[in-house]
Formats: sequence, C-alpha cells, structure tokens
Amino acid sequence: MKYFLIAGEASGDLHAAGLIESIRRRDPEAKFQFLGGDLMAEAAGCQPIIHYRHMAYMGFSAVIRHLRKILGNLSAAKKAIAAYRPDAVILIDLPSFNLKVAKYAHYISIPVYYYISPKIWAWKEHRVKAIKKYVRRVLAIFPFEVDFYRKHGYEVDFVGNPSVSEVDSKLSRLTPRTDFLTRHKLRDRPIIALLPGSRRGEIGSNLPIMAAAADRFPQYRPVVAGAPGIEPGFYSGLTKFPVVTGETFELLAHSRGAIVTSGTATLEAALIGTPQVACYRSNGSRLAYKIMERILKVEFVTLPNLIATRKIIPEMLLHMCTPDTVSEELARILRDGEGRQAQIDGYADMRQRLGTESAPENAAKIIVGDLTSR
Repeated sequence: MKYFLIAGEASGDLHAAGLIESIRRRDPEAKFQFLGGDLMAEAAGCQPIIHYRHMAYMGFSAVIRHLRKILGNLSAAKKAIAAYRPDAVILIDLPSFNLKVAKYAHYISIPVYYYISPKIWAWKEHRVKAIKKYVRRVLAIFPFEVDFYRKHGYEVDFVGNPSVSEVDSKLSRLTPRTDFLTRHKLRDRPIIALLPGSRRGEIGSNLPIMAAAADRFPQYRPVVAGAPGIEPGFYSGLTKFPVVTGETFELLAHSRGAIVTSGTATLEAALIGTPQVACYRSNGSRLAYKIMERILKVEFVTLPNLIATRKIIPEMLLHMCTPDTVSEELARILRDGEGRQAQIDGYADMRQRLGTESAPENAAKIIVGDLTSR
C-alpha cells in the first residue's frame, strides 16, 4: 500500500520515522511519500517533497511574513496527494496546515489518520469539529486525550507515547559524564541545564531570567542548551554561561537540575529523570497571564503535570517568572530533600500512566489493519 505523511518540525520527523519503520514491518510492500525531514527520508528511502525546514513558521507575525510560502506548500501537498493517490494520509501535529490537508484528502475519498493529535485540548478546541469530520482515526499519545475526545463524542485510540522508548534508547547509549565534561571543557561541578527554547524571541525573553536565577547557586555550573540555527553570538549577548549545541539530551541527563521553557522539553526532562522548573516569560505581564487563563482549557500547561493530572513540576509563567521565584523553586529541587524526591516520585507516576507500549508499533498495527479490512 501507499502512504503519504506530513510532519512539520524536528520532533514530528523523529516520531514519523519510527512510524514508517513500523509500517514497513507490517506491510513489506509499503511505499511512501512525505513532507518532513532527514529521519523520515532515511526510514522511507526517498527524499521529502518539502523539507520541514521550509514549513516551520511559528507565531502570528512569522506566518504573515511567510504566508505566500505556506500557501505554496499547501498547494504542493495537495497536488502531490492527488497525483500519488495514496491508500492513507497520515498527519503528525501541525494543525493549521494539516487540517487543511485532511479536508482535501477527505474530499477525494482518501482516509486520514492523525498520529500525535494537535493540542486542541489546550486551545482552539473548536478544531475538534474538523477532526471529527475529516479524520478517520486519531492515534493519541497522551492518555488524557481519550477523555477529551470522548467528551466531544469521538472515540480515539491511545497507542502509548513514542518519547518513552526514544528516551530509554538514548539513555542506554549515553556516554559517561566525564566524557561529556571533557568534550565541552567543563569543570567537574554539578550542572544546571538552561533550556530557553528554540526561537530567538523566546530565548531573548527566557534566558536572562534563567541565567539570573541559576547565577545564585555558585556551587553549580549553569550550561545553556543551544538551539540549531542560532549563532553563538546571540547567546553571548544574553549570558556569560557556556552554550552546548546539538547535545540537549546529554546535557539534561548529566545535570543535577534544569530550568526549562514550557514545551515538549519538559516531558523529555521528566522521562530522563532530571528535576526541573518550567518557566515561560514572554512579555511577563499580569494582563497577558489573565488572558492566557481564559484562553487555555487546561489546568496545567506542562506535559508532565497534564499527564499526571496533578502538579509535579512548578510552572512559573509570565509575571510569575522572575529570578526570585525561579531560584526559590530551583533551590527545592537541587538539594536532597522532600522537594526533589516529590518530583522524582511524580516522574515515576507519569511514566506509569504513559505505559510501556510501543506507540509506533501500535499505530502501525491500527493503520495497516484498518486499511486491510477496508
């Protein structure tokens, strides 16, 4: 059978590559076309129609500036699907783009599967109507998504979370801490990892707060996780601390604690087992926080807390994200004691809720089985 996949950023490329490999095991004659990245290319044995580097535009202003490019990508995706006539279209997150593709594929009678649901449970809940109308099956990676969709009269399949096996595989291949320190010319001191995000705007907002908070612990060595495509000089204008690029996983794994910009990195840190403080500064206004409270449909914003359905890690958002508040929470997790142990116990609870099932294997089983039965 023929499969057409779309992933719009690096983590989607990783998850989609795993799914392609699992589909191949169940359908040895499988053929693929896709919009995505290098990992998908390696798994599928062909190059992407469009690389995700030319698709990942985040934020209102970025979308407006690149609107012509986005519309061109959308047109190219539709034309490729029409020409290829796949047996299935498989979408990975990227809701603004992918739901338009889902509508088109549904219109020309190609079944659509959503692997890694958009975060409509947090905002833009109205998108559930489009998913119910155009998507044959949602393959959810968070257990709370089952209840969310059921509330809207739509049954989805929880297939497990791909990050669990991905993190465990990386941990099994982790190089010794001494090698990491030597490679980056770091003294043998406990590390505080600073993960300020991947875009210039969020790095500029978050890193100064993170650095000021971490600087209050002179017995530790703060180290910044550099984002791909961001030149070292940009960081040096914001902090005096060393920057490690391309080794965020290793940095987290070898750190005593971390300050992490709210996002998928909070889940990775939790699965690694590194205690953390989540923060997101943006403009830091109380008004923005009140607006965010009205927009968000969930009690928490970080994945570990959402999965555990309780507060595991502190969430220091907007006006609450200051050097004083972040350093206070950081002190609780750096020292041995109740605060650190509570977070580690919470991580264990979160892992138990995610289970040990192979998400790509379960998703492939559902997709191939469903197509075969049709």
